[in-house]
Amino acid sequence: MAILDFEDNEALGSVISVDTATVIIRVDDIERLKSIQVNRLVALQSSKASQHLIGIVNKIVRKRGREIEDEEETDRIESDLPENNLVRITLIGTFLNRSGKKSNIFRRTLETVPEIDANCFSLEGERLTSFMQIISSVEDGGKKLSLGKYTLDDEAETFLNGNKLFQRHAVIVGSTGSGKSYTTARLLEQIAQLPQANAVLFDVHGEYKPLKGEEFRHLRIAGPSDVEKGGGLKEGVLHLPYWLLGYEALVSMFVDRSDQNAPNQTMVMARSIIDAKKDKLKSPEYDDILANFTIDSPVPFDVNHVLEKLTYLDTERVPGARSGTDKAGPYNGKLSRLIGRLEAKKEDRRLGFLFKPPNECMEMDWLAKMVHELIAGRGAQENNKGGIKIIDFSEVPSDVLPLMVSLLARIIFTANQWSPSTERHPISILCDEAHLYIPQEASAHSADAVAVEIFERIAKEGRKYGIGLVVISQRPSEVNRTVLSQCNNVIAMRLTNGDDQRVIKHLLPDSLGSFGDLLPVLDVGEALVVGDASLLPVRVRVSKPEREPDSNTVPFWDCWSEDEPKANTEKAVNSWRKQSMQ
Repeated sequence: MAILDFEDNEALGSVISVDTATVIIRVDDIERLKSIQVNRLVALQSSKASQHLIGIVNKIVRKRGREIEDEEETDRIESDLPENNLVRITLIGTFLNRSGKKSNIFRRTLETVPEIDANCFSLEGERLTSFMQIISSVEDGGKKLSLGKYTLDDEAETFLNGNKLFQRHAVIVGSTGSGKSYTTARLLEQIAQLPQANAVLFDVHGEYKPLKGEEFRHLRIAGPSDVEKGGGLKEGVLHLPYWLLGYEALVSMFVDRSDQNAPNQTMVMARSIIDAKKDKLKSPEYDDILANFTIDSPVPFDVNHVLEKLTYLDTERVPGARSGTDKAGPYNGKLSRLIGRLEAKKEDRRLGFLFKPPNECMEMDWLAKMVHELIAGRGAQENNKGGIKIIDFSEVPSDVLPLMVSLLARIIFTANQWSPSTERHPISILCDEAHLYIPQEASAHSADAVAVEIFERIAKEGRKYGIGLVVISQRPSEVNRTVLSQCNNVIAMRLTNGDDQRVIKHLLPDSLGSFGDLLPVLDVGEALVVGDASLLPVRVRVSKPEREPDSNTVPFWDCWSEDEPKANTEKAVNSWRKQSMQ
């Protein structure tokens, strides 16, 4: 039985204007006008008997002839109409009462448009519940991705198309305290239920530590205490040795582009690194690599050999024109600043995870083990554990954070790129606090620019190599626009900043511009979901995750009201001095 069987006397009103995907209806009964609300769903008669067109109410107007006239063309049309009870509706899809052997099907396409005087009906009560349940019952390869309940009808569960969500990238945004981390945790738990789950979360502040279980594996970037204690590799500690950095990343870290000798320094550093890598590949077993490698090939090399070479060239003396004399070499005195920067970085305790890796990290076979740990799905991991990798960057200095996050992203992208297509296992990269390392403003040749270039490439090309990108941020206006523009799914929670609201509204279809006006009034844990993964642009109340992240929302008033004080300044200062809370 079709759930959208209406009687004519139930009509809210009738169509008086049609413009592509926008319809204006006239409502004669004022009581029925009062019953309709902005962003509610309606059904309109189609020119085909077995169909209804589904739309969203985006404006309700009561006018007297030509007394009110707005700037927008649609508003001028409305004011020209003699009727005074008008509802503007955006069409979003077609409901098929019957299609072949199937009945009650919703499609995100407009096969027809309503005719003038076609009736419009409000979707409410049992019909709304039935309709939302049909939307929710759409299958996505077996297991469904459940986000929460529809705000329109809390009896119907919201399911997203998991394939389209990760294939076509997504953005999760919301102001502090809006439930952004809560939503991310819910999404991770849904992924974790799958037997071959595979995702990496870049956790900048360490707030996802409470997500425990066999499905999750927690890794943290090595801190100063891990490096100086020695003892080799440790479980859960991730080292990122300097030799993993690509050429552009090395240049951004060591070469000052404002130095007049920067071109010489860049060229000489490249030659020195290539020579050091060749030295590592002397063994006959690496002949094939030696014949084909480039400066970007991930081959371990000794940074001290590079320093020695640079120091030699910086002080080199060569025979002069006259017998028995010498003169300064071609690079004499021109590499001093490069050497100084390299030595300073090498001795910086904060960068120990880069320049003081365990001996195992300098072996050729270490990289394959590390990459497997990062990109292999749950079923390929030891004991089928750890399909969701949560990487804690909280101890990484902020000035090198973009470089380190983008390094891991580059490793994941490159490893999947060079995997045979038949053996490529898809993986999703979730970028928490993305505005910190995928910024909109990035100086040329800086660490930020290197990071942006890598994430732009993943956003543009990742789908071809089985890499999905989920951008998570409380300040979307500060995130790179190119990356955001590639995200075809938006999960937007409350946003109070005008700049952030404008960025998200630009990501929404033009016909749903008014939908974005809800952004500042959403409740905590409530989201607007628009995009390829959702059959309808909807308002959703996100379900509570089983394991809530530690989002550091401190209850100020409650803490101030307690009888016992909380303070351990001595421990805080000691951790500050050690640059570690371990």
